[in-house]
Amino acid sequence: MYDCAKALNLHPKLPSNLTMELQTLLQSKPLLVTLFKPLPKNSLPVLVKSPEHITTTRRQVYAFASPPKREKDPKKRVVVTGMGLVSVFGNNVDTYYDMLLAGESGITLIDKFDASKFSTRFGGQIRGFDSDGYIDAKTDRRLDDCQRYCIVAGKRALKDAALGGNEVSKIDKDRAGVLVGTSMGGVTVFADEVIGNSHHLRHLIWYQMGPAMLAMDLGFMGPNYAISAACATSNFCFYAAANHIREGNADLMIAGGVEASFIPFGIAIFSACGLLSKRNNDYKTACRPWDQDREGFVLGEGAGVLVMESLEHAMKRDAPILVEYLGGAVNCDAYHIMSPRSDGFCVSSCIRSSLVNAGVSVEEVNYINAHATSTLIGDVAEIKALKNSMIGHGIGAAGGLEAIATIKAIQTGWLHPSINQFNQEPQIEFDTVANQKQQHEINVAISNSFGVGGQNSVIAFSPFKP
Repeated sequence: MYDCAKALNLHPKLPSNLTMELQTLLQSKPLLVTLFKPLPKNSLPVLVKSPEHITTTRRQVYAFASPPKREKDPKKRVVVTGMGLVSVFGNNVDTYYDMLLAGESGITLIDKFDASKFSTRFGGQIRGFDSDGYIDAKTDRRLDDCQRYCIVAGKRALKDAALGGNEVSKIDKDRAGVLVGTSMGGVTVFADEVIGNSHHLRHLIWYQMGPAMLAMDLGFMGPNYAISAACATSNFCFYAAANHIREGNADLMIAGGVEASFIPFGIAIFSACGLLSKRNNDYKTACRPWDQDREGFVLGEGAGVLVMESLEHAMKRDAPILVEYLGGAVNCDAYHIMSPRSDGFCVSSCIRSSLVNAGVSVEEVNYINAHATSTLIGDVAEIKALKNSMIGHGIGAAGGLEAIATIKAIQTGWLHPSINQFNQEPQIEFDTVANQKQQHEINVAISNSFGVGGQNSVIAFSPFKP
């Protein structure tokens, strides 16, 4: 290990852009770096590269910060006290994770409509969804599934946080908000509007209708809006919700993502982009993360929502604390509308920024929940572990469902497998938890979500320690 300043002196031939970036790092906090040496186990690389052009030759500098300090102020520490979801495995969080641990696939042939004319005829379609007890019958008849999933997942999360029924009246609703995003919004209502069937329902197309209707139902008058950041949507919402709490704008936030895209219009969009697997005769193994024979992702739907609140607020009401949210980050590749940067530079930058925001050193991270979706470029660019082979890629809901799986991994000490890895890419030099669950005690976990348009997001969780 070298002191960073000495390292610069020892290597006078370093490119000027590399020297400048190292000096920037030095100004932000003291660092020790190892130059051009193997990366220690369980560490993450900081990729230092000229921003002038994508194809510029890059070098790697592995940077290790002196142990950072995590947030100590109970008003700014953010904890997760409840989880709620809608998934192909049902609406129960424990059942959902049990199915993931068992390596079960929720992928089936589409029967919600006639999919025979499409090149892809399967996906993670939700069946048997029931909103009874969560949405009154009159309202339910008017809603798009996007709003239904949002409301049910949100109320289930509140119940999990010991705020179900009349208990929710005990909190200050002026300081409680809802931030649930979606990538596509009310696509069923949109499609009906196009063919002229639902003029009186056109307002349900809008992305913010899910969180708006949930807030109206609960009487939450704090921050309320939706973020749309493609497949990174949920993590963007978690990050923004936590910032509302840390900045003193809210005590409690319901945050996450939702998607309900199983209509002909939804399948057509992703088919036209060439993103979906076409393995119709072997749909159970169609999504193959890190496999050399992967050919595209499998579409899913659902909702994943967390109740996030300040530690001070949670402790005052004696809430069940599941994990601590440590921090996060968002950024953009600024590269291509559909493809990620193959060098992973901006993803690495987003990870580094999230750890700084979380007050976590790279050595503390020992679990990465990935977003990789079995696409040809994305999997290799991401270098992380994954689970989307089992539930389909939930687009705006993906990060929410992944966050819940990450929290359950922290709680249970078991990592769900990434199934359908038969012929793994030779350049993969890390444990992808292939095909079989593993026991593992998590210290700090990060969960990643990346979307078309170059949207990157990373959030960090850890077991709660008072």
